[in-house]
Amino acid sequence: MTLLGIIASQNYPRSVLADYLIIAGGGGGGAGDGSGLGGGGGAGGYIYGTALSLNKGQNYSVTVGGGGNYAVTGTGSNGTDSTFSTFTSTKGGGGGGRVGAALTAGQNGGSGGGGAVDGALSPNTSNGGTGTAGQGSNGGNGKAIGDIAGGGGGGTAAGDSNNGNGGNGYTSSISGTSTVYSGGGGGSGGSTFGTGGTGGGGDGSRFSPAQAGTNGGTNKGGGGGGGVDEGLSATARARSGGSGVVILRYLTSGNTITIGAGLTGSTATDGSYTVATITAGSGNVSWA
Repeated sequence: MTLLGIIASQNYPRSVLADYLIIAGGGGGGAGDGSGLGGGGGAGGYIYGTALSLNKGQNYSVTVGGGGNYAVTGTGSNGTDSTFSTFTSTKGGGGGGRVGAALTAGQNGGSGGGGAVDGALSPNTSNGGTGTAGQGSNGGNGKAIGDIAGGGGGGTAAGDSNNGNGGNGYTSSISGTSTVYSGGGGGSGGSTFGTGGTGGGGDGSRFSPAQAGTNGGTNKGGGGGGGVDEGLSATARARSGGSGVVILRYLTSGNTITIGAGLTGSTATDGSYTVATITAGSGNVSWA
């Protein structure tokens, strides 16, 4: 009987195969200083993989990145990275803005933030930030003719340098439902605004008539919409980036996940699979 028990233990699976999607936090929108117009925030980077072999009983670290803050004036804040095990999804870059008598460029990131514009300065536009290869796209440049800032880059498309729209995001069905993540934020404009990219990108603000933009989508890694100097128009101020997410998918039979302290998450079934969605925090996951 003891021998049979040893054989059974040796044959029992001691690993689990998991698909994973890691979305970083999106960048915050940039803002003007006086008459300037801020670029949209870049989307948080994405990493997707399948059939990763994970040891049962071993802890694997998870961090869900937060969205970057919008700028009151100047450059929007970058988001923060999301991680799972040895993988790091890169934070979205903040949108460019105006600081004093100079424009700042969109920040580099998973996707780059959009560039700024101010017709009263020379040079009167700034460039978008650079995205990370395999995770996102570049931000758009500011456009002086038309008076609109660049859109933030999205997961699969660059931010627009002509109409300020944010780049579209990355589509995944890891949760069991087709969902778009990592949309870039729209740039702000004087009489128009850039729309956010699909996948949680926030719309840019418009100065006249004043119209509020929107934040990047929560747990989508969307970039925040660009805006103007908050002291000039609180309505048309910039907006913040959206938080990221980590999603893990594995066969339900014989596998039980533990989402550890410090993490906020939940599980759901999709056919013969379990989907663990971790929406905030930093900690460990493990399987038994």
